[in-house]
Amino acid sequence: MINITLPDGSIKQVESGTSSMDIAMGISEGLARNVLSASVNGEVWDANCPITTDSSLTLHTWNDKQGKMSFWHSSAHIMAEALEALYPGVKLGIGPAIDNGFYYDIDLGDRVLSSDELPKIEKKMKELASQKMSFDRKGISKKEAIAYFTEKGDEYKLELLEGLEDGSITFYTQGNFTDLCRGPHIPSSGKIKAIKLLNIAGAYWRGDESRKQLTRIYGVSFPKQKDLTAHLEMLEEAKKRDHRKLGKEMELFTFSKKVGQGLPLWLPKGAQLREKLENFLKKAQTQAGYLPVITPHIGHKDLYVCSGHYEKYGEDSFQPILTPNEGEEFFLKPMNCPHHHKIYAATPKSYRDLPVRLAEYGTCYRYEKSGQLFGLMRVRSLQMNDAHIYCTKEQFKKEFLAVCNMYLKYFEIFGIEKYSMRLSLHDSEGLGKKYVNEPELWLETEQWVREALQEGSIEFIEVLGEAAFYGPKNDVQVWSAIGKEFTLATNQVDFAIPAQFDLTYTDEHGSEHTPLCIHRAPLGTHERFIGFLIEHFGGNFPLWLAPIQV
Repeated sequence: MINITLPDGSIKQVESGTSSMDIAMGISEGLARNVLSASVNGEVWDANCPITTDSSLTLHTWNDKQGKMSFWHSSAHIMAEALEALYPGVKLGIGPAIDNGFYYDIDLGDRVLSSDELPKIEKKMKELASQKMSFDRKGISKKEAIAYFTEKGDEYKLELLEGLEDGSITFYTQGNFTDLCRGPHIPSSGKIKAIKLLNIAGAYWRGDESRKQLTRIYGVSFPKQKDLTAHLEMLEEAKKRDHRKLGKEMELFTFSKKVGQGLPLWLPKGAQLREKLENFLKKAQTQAGYLPVITPHIGHKDLYVCSGHYEKYGEDSFQPILTPNEGEEFFLKPMNCPHHHKIYAATPKSYRDLPVRLAEYGTCYRYEKSGQLFGLMRVRSLQMNDAHIYCTKEQFKKEFLAVCNMYLKYFEIFGIEKYSMRLSLHDSEGLGKKYVNEPELWLETEQWVREALQEGSIEFIEVLGEAAFYGPKNDVQVWSAIGKEFTLATNQVDFAIPAQFDLTYTDEHGSEHTPLCIHRAPLGTHERFIGFLIEHFGGNFPLWLAPIQV
């Protein structure tokens, strides 16, 4: 027998090899009918996979993000099967679930797919889904996988296989379709009742602009037709509220090819809006005990080497700025935190000085590929609503919770009624690669964040493998007035970087300690947040924020 710990802390004893679906059935038949996938020890699995060791278990339905992602992932596989049936010889790239549906990148050779063909593909997808096919997982050797896709003539899958280790490769099969896939998937295609293919776009293979451009088909699916109908109505309303459209009509911002892609130009009315927002936020921060600082737009390469950002993000940054001094390199500032660390270090600190809260509306620069740029939501020049809190371990919970409460206060002021807090945790397999290799500190700080949220009676979900490289974080998703989802804010714990910068404070006994650092951006960037507000209010801003008073 093995012990299965459920989210409420209760423990069920079951036979080794029992699946999540079996456990759901043991709780109630109604629950089992709605289960789409399950998290076993924090990792999302197929609901039908056997569990062989003591584990924690969370069952996912359509009401959970993980359930939706599994549902849409399976829908992408149904679309791929339909495409192979309708367009023999089509070559498949990748087909993931995304925040609001799914897509598949395909290569039709010289053929150009038109939007007029989407209804035909939809019809085939519905036909396939109605067959109530299971999604069957199978481990396969790298040699066998290469042989399969070589015979099929799919060079994209063969390229993906190059980066996979033997023993880690799995196939999924439903009906007459087999794909290279990690999963997870839903128990049956019969759960997919409503499908809509939304649009066609071009996408470079693996996001590389030097590679071939593939055809990307976007779609969305639901377990009920009424949910799809409501979603399509929301999309129509979203078109009317598109911040790019309203921003132009209201003369808030513009872009210029000569200035450069992803570099917004704020027109007088937009600048007034930004200034009002910034003044409001600065006043709130001052009342909360934050100290204003200002840092340069560039930083020496050594600064980002010390912080670890150069090693992790260097290839995604802009090219270095070289000076006449040999070997001297500067970079446009991609984030404010390394500069703030040096401000903290400029004067000695004792325990009496902590917490130190440094805030700045600093302009940062990040290289986003041209295909990823999107109005104000994805830009290359961004003004961070940024601050860093340096505190002791004893002060941590209070400071972290104060930031979360600041979020909630802002949400109330801006009429944001629906939001979700997500505690992003590390994955032990990524230690030393994706994450700082301090396993005990990870578990300790994750528990601190968990307890802070619980003590503040703040509802949250936990997501494995989405932490920052230096510590756990609390990410915030918000929904606009018409139900459109946005990623807005983040609140991150940093237990590693302060030590790399030799940041210290002395305790009451004269001993030196390293402070914790909380990275905090309650409204993200001005660009993204103003884009959200334009769509949230449909351009009808509250009187105190409107750039023009009528």
